[in-house]
Amino acid sequence: MRIRGWMGRADQTTKVKGMFVTPGQVGQVLKRHPEILRARLVVDFDDARNDRMTLHCEAVATDPAPLAAAVAATLREVCSLRGEVSLVAPASLPNDGKVIEDTRKYE
Repeated sequence: MRIRGWMGRADQTTKVKGMFVTPGQVGQVLKRHPEILRARLVVDFDDARNDRMTLHCEAVATDPAPLAAAVAATLREVCSLRGEVSLVAPASLPNDGKVIEDTRKYE
């Protein structure tokens, strides 16, 4: 009889499009943009079952469009992957300690 407990990774490192993305990389993006308070990287599938990553950021910015473009460029530079950026209102992200959330289901 096999023990069924831990299945998958124990940390938050996630593989996206064949490359590993770590919480430290998300932290590097946040250090480069001090107007971002907190962020969470969500990895899921698009309609064609391709990996998609979206960085949800709590930001205090008056003009969100240039900030979103700058954060997307930094994300691509740090992670070597293209990702979307979604700016959300402060205190709207859950405060559960997760930096990377993988919502993909392999069935």
